[in-house]
Amino acid sequence: MTTDRFQLVGSLLRPTDLLHYKHQIEHREDIHYPFYDAFDGYQETEAQAINAIIQKQKDEGITIITDGEFSKSMWHLDFLWGFDGIERFIAENGYSFEDLDGGDFETRKDIGIRITAPLSGKNHHFITIFNQVNAQADTTQTKLTVWGAAHAFTELAVFNQLYGEDHIYKTKEALKEGVLTAYKEFLSEFAQAGGQIVQFDDCLWELFAEDNEKSFFAEGTVGLEDLADEFVAINNEIIAYAHELGLEVWTHNCRGNYQSRHAANGTYQAIAEKFLRDQHYDRFFLEWDDERAGDIEALKVLQDRPDTTVVLGLLSSKTNHLDDEKRVLQLLDQASSILPKERLYLSHQCGFASCDCGNELSHEQQWAKIKQGQEIAAAYWGE
Repeated sequence: MTTDRFQLVGSLLRPTDLLHYKHQIEHREDIHYPFYDAFDGYQETEAQAINAIIQKQKDEGITIITDGEFSKSMWHLDFLWGFDGIERFIAENGYSFEDLDGGDFETRKDIGIRITAPLSGKNHHFITIFNQVNAQADTTQTKLTVWGAAHAFTELAVFNQLYGEDHIYKTKEALKEGVLTAYKEFLSEFAQAGGQIVQFDDCLWELFAEDNEKSFFAEGTVGLEDLADEFVAINNEIIAYAHELGLEVWTHNCRGNYQSRHAANGTYQAIAEKFLRDQHYDRFFLEWDDERAGDIEALKVLQDRPDTTVVLGLLSSKTNHLDDEKRVLQLLDQASSILPKERLYLSHQCGFASCDCGNELSHEQQWAKIKQGQEIAAAYWGE
């Protein structure tokens, strides 16, 4: 079934032979991105898997395709690993997630980052992968998913503080300029390669939601608005540059998606003005698969943005069963009473494998859920 009104966020479950290599990468820090020279057969296996998933998407009627993110180990860090000046290492701890029983859960630990030289986004491996996808996609539209600039800067400058007298970048401002320059270099080469759509994936904004118990608010509110404005300015500078290059610029917001677990709460009402109204993206992929996102009324801040579209993540990529169609249709109706129906699309709240381990469902269950989404969208929009 083909319908443009159903969209994939980006990632899909990896095949077993590819996971054999990805699992080895996770436990090695003596290797360098894209890791092909460390494992015999890895590059060929990855290329074959990407070719197969592109064809599968075309066969299943997906209208905007990716490489399934098969070229990545994680949704975000691979992009930084591809910069000149970045060194990866295995950290003492992974990211903190909430386990399925409500307890604590920790992700893989190869998330450590060092800056060893001025950052550069030139000659990035993602361009090589894009060329492979674009060539096989033929007339089917493609998009490239990368880590949002403000979130990447936050990882480097706020969480890891990779600036100062003992660092390559002596000040936070210098590091920010380094990140912006690297992103712009990458986007220039993406546009030159024929890229048309770039999607910036972003888990940053729930940290500014006062109804998220794990947000910055837990440490006090002093300076938070200025910090949010700084991050908005970073993203908007990159968006403006991409627009100058003729690119369409999308974003996907996520509260964490790792082995069917999540990392954060926080409603869209709490962040709507900064995140939705003030950022200049052409399309927002948003999560409304459960109650953590709050009321869909948050979409009202986009009523005066007639050229902005919204992909409603009303379905869940985390579960192994089909979604409640009645709930989805009710939320579609509610959203359509706020924004014109022609500005809306349907998706799962996130990809099926933001990291290579994937969510806890089978390949067959994944495609059954995708088919359900296509059928709901086709019926609702009359396609």
